[in-house]
Amino acid sequence: MLPLIVLCSLLSLLLLPPAYLAAVSDDEYLKLPLLRKSPLPSPTQALALDTRRLHFLSLRRKTIPFVKSPVSSGASSGSGQYFVDLRIGQPPQSLLLIADTGSDLVWVKCSACRNCSLHSPATVFFPRHSSTFSPTHCYDPTCRLVPKPNPAPKCNHTRIHSTCPYEYAYADGSLTSGLFARETTTLRTSSGREANLKSVAFGCGFRISGQSVSGTSFNGAHGVMGLGRGPISFASQLGRRFGNKFSYCLMDFTLSPPPTSYLTIGGVRSGAVSKLSFTPLLTNPLSPTFYYVRLKSISVNGAKLRIDPSVWEIDGSGNGGTVVDSGTTLSFLADPAYRLVVATMRRRIRLPNAAELTPGFDLCVNVSGVLKPEKMMPRLKFGFAGGAVFVPPPRNYFIETEEHIQCLAIQSVNPKVGFSVIGNLMQQGFLFEFDRDRSRLGFSRHGCASP
Repeated sequence: MLPLIVLCSLLSLLLLPPAYLAAVSDDEYLKLPLLRKSPLPSPTQALALDTRRLHFLSLRRKTIPFVKSPVSSGASSGSGQYFVDLRIGQPPQSLLLIADTGSDLVWVKCSACRNCSLHSPATVFFPRHSSTFSPTHCYDPTCRLVPKPNPAPKCNHTRIHSTCPYEYAYADGSLTSGLFARETTTLRTSSGREANLKSVAFGCGFRISGQSVSGTSFNGAHGVMGLGRGPISFASQLGRRFGNKFSYCLMDFTLSPPPTSYLTIGGVRSGAVSKLSFTPLLTNPLSPTFYYVRLKSISVNGAKLRIDPSVWEIDGSGNGGTVVDSGTTLSFLADPAYRLVVATMRRRIRLPNAAELTPGFDLCVNVSGVLKPEKMMPRLKFGFAGGAVFVPPPRNYFIETEEHIQCLAIQSVNPKVGFSVIGNLMQQGFLFEFDRDRSRLGFSRHGCASP
């Protein structure tokens, strides 16, 4: 869910006035539910969507209070994304937005209808029904932070209703366009109270078209909550009020009943902090939105693979490196590392090969009759800068592609034109904290069950 045009640098945060959060004490935080329901979309669909997204990403170059909300899966509607329920406007209208650490803009589907009977509630945002909806003027400094239609309409400085148009384009020709505006969001704090965050900048999309924003990957969603490092992301706009950090847990979608996932704006609880392993966040001036980390090593069953360190570096053109992205389902590794991982796992796996590979996957095994196939899978270990070690369980990187067949849910990427990605499937069951002030990423197998 990423714009084709690079947004302004983080220094542009100065253009955004501080949002006003009413009636929040200094020991509260924001907690939003993340929603996801099984089953996942077909693996071949997920692979096609992730590959399209990754191709698009590679084109982009140039005690504190907190809130916590559930995050749900879009898997039941064929999406590999996690959704956040955001209440926007006065009175509040509830919409599901994709939680995306790989983009900046917050935008929702909007309707300008006079007779809204043709639209079901909670499918689009109705600006006419909100007393706090405020379009941004085209001369407002924040209007410079979003890409414009081409050709852009002339801005009339004297007209009160000369609004700020935006247009986000995607690599496959998809786009969302409409008005850049401000609105009140209603969020529940850690104490259970509701708080109103005023003047949140967002895109009100009146034109939505194309596979990326209306196809399978978008089923059930009404927009995108950009959580990237740019100035207009949801995390940036709330950051200064809530310690400039956020965290989430993406729970295993295969469990029944499915556990609740949460997106937390603000610091994690002190008990969970002590269990976090931290690695520095890197900056890439040519891709300022993304959360880069330095991957240093990969081990299979405890044996470190002999991968040249240069494989993980960001080059002078902004290519390479490793990104943590909640909006990509599968994971991607630089091709030299990927080939070593596949070859080593093929030798170490204690299960028969599938009679036929699932299209798009290079390693598939037959788990028919095996009670606990996870115990027969090789174990991956990722070593990061700063000494942090990430050891996901096999269910985070082997997925069922058809009955009794499981395939390695990691793909290859050319580091000369793209970058490695730790996707949301690999992240399941871990608490991740993005500490933007200290420029570090923390993660732990503990803390996801915290209320």
